[in-house]
Amino acid sequence: MRTGRRGLITAAVTVVCAVVVLAAPGTAFADPAPPPPPSASTPATTDEELEAVRKKLDALYRAAAVATDEYNDAEEKAEKQSAEIVRLAKKIAEGRERLEDLKERAGAAAAAQYRGGGLPPEAHLMLSEDPQDFLNGAGLVRQGEHATQGLLGELTRVQQDLEQYAEDADAQWRKLEAGRKAKAKAQKKIEQQIEAAEELEAELEKEERERLALLEEQAARQAQATWLSSGILDEIRGKATARGKEAVAYATAQIGKPYQWGAEGPKAYDCSGLTSQAWASAGLGIPRTSQAQWRQLEKVDVEDMRPGDLIIYFGDASHVGMYIGDGSVVHAPRPGRSVTIAGAGSMPILGVVRPDAD
Repeated sequence: MRTGRRGLITAAVTVVCAVVVLAAPGTAFADPAPPPPPSASTPATTDEELEAVRKKLDALYRAAAVATDEYNDAEEKAEKQSAEIVRLAKKIAEGRERLEDLKERAGAAAAAQYRGGGLPPEAHLMLSEDPQDFLNGAGLVRQGEHATQGLLGELTRVQQDLEQYAEDADAQWRKLEAGRKAKAKAQKKIEQQIEAAEELEAELEKEERERLALLEEQAARQAQATWLSSGILDEIRGKATARGKEAVAYATAQIGKPYQWGAEGPKAYDCSGLTSQAWASAGLGIPRTSQAQWRQLEKVDVEDMRPGDLIIYFGDASHVGMYIGDGSVVHAPRPGRSVTIAGAGSMPILGVVRPDAD
């Protein structure tokens, strides 16, 4: 790659920086220097320059991963809210039917009381041929009055329930609408980050892309070697549970399938889509996003982890992989990559969580 293309990549990296930190307030940028004129004697892109590209790509794809978690979280909430709205709608329909039935029964009871209430009780007693029949009838009347009061009380409760259901449904609709906006915003952020990364990679020649891939592998190997040099693998002796083995088998069976943000299989996955579906295949539902998995699942020490446990990466919990043993994880890395096996320490570990905690 000659100076002209190097200038284009330099400019692209500058644009990438702007995309990543665009939201930071009070940040000022100087006008980028114009690229130097092309020269036949200019050397090819150096490893240092490609390393800068690699770091910018990492930043972009990590930003896309964070936005993907936001998107998945909004989608999961929307599904729950939609289900709750359906449940409330059924409750409202049932309540209205019950209300109509109670109104009819209360009306009939009131009419019966009106027809029998023209004379005072003393007159009924005097006119009755059998006082015992009157007393028996009076007892039935009292029972009827109590029953009518019970109907009216239930009618009031049903009306109150209907009002509450309507309020709850309205609240769920408002949450659903807010979630749709959050989902759309997250989708836009994802697309912007990925587009910027693809534009940056498109400026590289084939040979440069190959060298960039080697730099990525080298960085991962170095991180893994550093992690292993602590002797941590000697301490990790946990054995997978039956469910853990099923989850690992599912996840490793997806190796080679492409990463796609928001995907939960079966043709493609994002990182948390892979781990959540793997555990679902083992009969255990877990949170959909890596951040929710980090917040809600039981945390265990790294030295206590076992196959099937989930390793959460980066300080913002924006990535997750499944530990499969021997210091390795299976994970869906990022756009442009496929589900693969990697060193468990090849990325900065935030912590470990256990879906099938005892």
